Amino acid sequence: MLKEGNTEELLHSYISYLELERNVSPYTVRNYTRDIREFLEFLQTESVESLERVDRSVLRQYLAKLQWRGIVKASISRKLSAIRSFYRYLIREEIISSDPLKAAPSPKLEKRLPSFLSTEEVIRLIHAPDTSTPAGQRDRAILELLYASGLRVSEIVGLDLDQVNLATREIHVWGKGSKERVGLIGEPAARALSLYLDDGRTKLMGKRRTNALFLNRYGQRIAKRRVQHILEKYSKEAGLDKRVFPHMLRHTFATHLLDGGADLRVVQELLGHASLSSTQVYTHVTQSRARKVYLAAHPRAEKEEAKP
Repeated sequence: MLKEGNTEELLHSYISYLELERNVSPYTVRNYTRDIREFLEFLQTESVESLERVDRSVLRQYLAKLQWRGIVKASISRKLSAIRSFYRYLIREEIISSDPLKAAPSPKLEKRLPSFLSTEEVIRLIHAPDTSTPAGQRDRAILELLYASGLRVSEIVGLDLDQVNLATREIHVWGKGSKERVGLIGEPAARALSLYLDDGRTKLMGKRRTNALFLNRYGQRIAKRRVQHILEKYSKEAGLDKRVFPHMLRHTFATHLLDGGADLRVVQELLGHASLSSTQVYTHVTQSRARKVYLAAHPRAEKEEAKP
């Protein structure tokens, strides 16, 4: 039977590997720690003798337990991803000789179309901050930049001053995999950034010295969680009856570009997608919306009532 001390030691070494070598986010570390510990506890309760004795039958029992608890498919898939990653680490460190889960299937997930805002909703959201205050100038610039560039929130909070060129309206970013790309912005976003840089940022920075573009009230680089709070605050003030999150503005950016006739590969480049298939999901969004508009607007789109 698995010994609790041994498994906890293995888990601790794996988490150290994630933090030091893989440099994964604290959020991922927290989730993986919880998911793997939960799996190891299951193995102990089932009296599984070793990590290599885990087979498809054991995995099916574990999945059945998760489903019985009402865990949604997306969360089950994430848990399996954490477990598979753990096993790959064990093989890498030669703790086990083979991966018993290599051929085990993952649950099929329902494909969800990205949610996005309408143009009118975006305008209401962007105009919500009070730009007479330093924080309001910063918030307006962040909202403008999220929508104008389609950058990930992690890319925006990581921006330094030398990555922004207001003259050419270009933002140089390093996205996933440390790949460099150029984001573009329009005149409204450039104006909002200029106002923030000339006034709000200086006041937020105070006596500190930093190259970070967006600062919090302590003059330090703003955190991703703070950006989420900003969106929650202004979406309520704008009267939007939906939960707005940073990635929704990235979805909105892509959807509105395609609606306006942009080439799919151009949108792929602007989003920083490695694969075109990641960008193609937005074509399904525009097609879905086009169908709704057609059914609502065309006089002969709906089936005719059956004649008596």
